[in-house]
Amino acid sequence: MTTTLIKTAAELWEFPLSGPTGGSGITAVDVIVVDLEDSDGVTGTGFSYVLGGGGRTVTLAARDMLDRFVSGQEIVPPQALWRRLAGSLNRLGRGVGYLAIAAIDVAMWDLYAKRQGLPLYAALGGVARTLPVYGSGGFGPTQDPDAAVDRALEYADRGCTAVKLRVAGASADLLRIQAVAEALPDGVDIMADANEKCDLARAQWLSNVLADVNALWFEEPLPAHDTNGFATLAQNSTVPIATGEHHQGAVELTHLMSERAVSILQPDLAMMGGITECLRLAHIAEYHNLVVSPHFLPSLFIHVAGAAPSIRWMEDFPLLEPMFDAPVDMDAHGNIAPPDTPGHGISWADGAREEFRTDL
Repeated sequence: MTTTLIKTAAELWEFPLSGPTGGSGITAVDVIVVDLEDSDGVTGTGFSYVLGGGGRTVTLAARDMLDRFVSGQEIVPPQALWRRLAGSLNRLGRGVGYLAIAAIDVAMWDLYAKRQGLPLYAALGGVARTLPVYGSGGFGPTQDPDAAVDRALEYADRGCTAVKLRVAGASADLLRIQAVAEALPDGVDIMADANEKCDLARAQWLSNVLADVNALWFEEPLPAHDTNGFATLAQNSTVPIATGEHHQGAVELTHLMSERAVSILQPDLAMMGGITECLRLAHIAEYHNLVVSPHFLPSLFIHVAGAAPSIRWMEDFPLLEPMFDAPVDMDAHGNIAPPDTPGHGISWADGAREEFRTDL
């Protein structure tokens, strides 16, 4: 008997943050939640998100895709569904469509793994891996050096072996970087994230500052589209360059990889179009012998890491985690490992749907 998807739904949740967060200073996240149920009663849940507004458009796109390509259809492997959905954008472009696909893709992988009684990492063809987590939350581009030191030491005390500051290509970055580098105990690396705030001149200056403290990487020094700038910077910087969270699809990063203009790839779940494309990017990175460190969501990406040896780091930036019921946390040594429950293991905290759901 053919198994079909009999129930599909996409909702918009608006999740307010406690204050300006991260390098971009966002104050709220639009979360697109997709729920699937098959004719055997197995369910899957997925999500995507928009930082800075626009979630209504993504939610409507997800509903349209569910109606046209998923609801009432025979269940196919998630990769096949992803190709079906991505193919529908041939004359539209990736844009909003990839953010919508991400939520559907996560939900389908959850359902697919549950149907097999497997944790997601096994359904993806992998094995459980334990990976280090670097501390990223609580830093800002205008943060006082003492506050940055305090936050960095908190992460070190939790066992993290690296912390990532926010910078802006401004003179104030120098004191913040030096203060944290001097305060960190041996064995704890420092990274810096400019959130696309620099031009090439400022990026080269900041790269030299980071080289003086043996920084592990310099993240998003330039706007994502500045391929020539990345190539020039990589040729002149002794600090490895990281980028990826603003790129859509593996195709937007392949040139940077082939030109050796990036050393660390950082796929964002929503921008990349879900688990399927993040995993594909990680396989391409493995071919190029590059490192992958996904953009936040360690509770989900630790599963992807099981099937992708190129993934070496998880990021602790607790943005959506307050909405989760018991998210996977790091151990006393600053490491994280996936749960063995079927599916991705992420569920919503009690009352989250009622509190954050918004009518379109």
